[in-house]
Amino acid sequence: MNTYKYKEIFRKELLNNVVPFWIKNSEDKEYGGFFTCLDEKGKLYDTDKFMWLQCRQIWTLSMLYNQVEKKQEWLDMAIRGAEFVKGKGRDAEGNWYFSLTREGKPIIQPYNIFSDCFAAMGFAQLYQATQNAEYKSIALQTFDNILKKQDNSKGIYNKQFPGTRPMRGFSLPMILCNLVLEMEPILSPDLVEKTIAEGMHAVMKTFYKPEFGLILENVAPDGSFVDSFEGRLLNPGHAIEALWFVMDLANRTGDSNTIAEAVEITLNTLEYSWDKKYGGIFYFLDVKGSPLQQLEWDQKLWWVHIETIVNLLKAYHLTGDERCWTWFEKVYDYTWAHFVDPVNGEWFGYLNRRGEVLTHAKGGKWKGFFHVPRGLYQGWKTLEAINEKSVVLTK
Repeated sequence: MNTYKYKEIFRKELLNNVVPFWIKNSEDKEYGGFFTCLDEKGKLYDTDKFMWLQCRQIWTLSMLYNQVEKKQEWLDMAIRGAEFVKGKGRDAEGNWYFSLTREGKPIIQPYNIFSDCFAAMGFAQLYQATQNAEYKSIALQTFDNILKKQDNSKGIYNKQFPGTRPMRGFSLPMILCNLVLEMEPILSPDLVEKTIAEGMHAVMKTFYKPEFGLILENVAPDGSFVDSFEGRLLNPGHAIEALWFVMDLANRTGDSNTIAEAVEITLNTLEYSWDKKYGGIFYFLDVKGSPLQQLEWDQKLWWVHIETIVNLLKAYHLTGDERCWTWFEKVYDYTWAHFVDPVNGEWFGYLNRRGEVLTHAKGGKWKGFFHVPRGLYQGWKTLEAINEKSVVLTK
């Protein structure tokens, strides 16, 4: 295996292909903030601004500055984005809207707690770069708001009739597993450990069901299985992404048993969700093999594949399990053959089952400057760690 070759591929793809696309095309230099609705060549096709993508871009630019290179261009762009959203992105109670007009007027109410999650994440990372106390305060206030709302995250915007079929969703516990590590430098140690313990328990005990060998997207409030569309739903990308968060958390304490369990669940998920006819990972599946209500279930999405690559590299680094490396090469080959655009930069986001590009947009309402650069950075650094480990072992 040529881990050195892959390391260079990831580094160059990040710095030469992906980052320049967004630096060149995404900033709104007239009103502030970032455009995410960019076509194949980076041309703007819609000016609405989605708060979680604004804040994800603040995080990515700040992370690159903190971890890769102290490029003032990256930090200045992050600060300009933060100055736009801090004044326009929240309601009077500090809840982050879902979307704004180009000028910064609210379009969609703050029904989606993930706007808050990525605001906390973005401002915490930006604080590390600037030591600006206001950014720290925004991150902490937002994180506190998330914890207060986590049992009823949509609040008055919840469409479900109360009491008939209450369910808990996987997305928020999953994100908190990563968010708490992002914010650890500015949180109290007790809150960090409490949030980690709750998140780990949710992923590995509540939503993971040994009878299926898979992680469910929704469960009853007591954690039990609900035999319904929502209760049978598997989102392979969510499960696999959460499992690399779990591996990061378990590695902090040297918990090899949890790491090993996360690897087995990852491999189970891949075996179940890999399209054996056309290749790639399905977007949604039913854990009982029943038909799904999501008509897009058989699409292949960019973020699912890059998060899987990150998981497999971390799993191989931590365990040396050759199955993880074999799967990494399989997912890598599919991803680079179908999503990467070496001509115009960035990645395509959506493929049909056969692997053909469904839309040539490079960004939109859901895709921005986040999963691809984060995944490429994580892959690059994990491959570096694998290389260093192999050097030590051969001495």
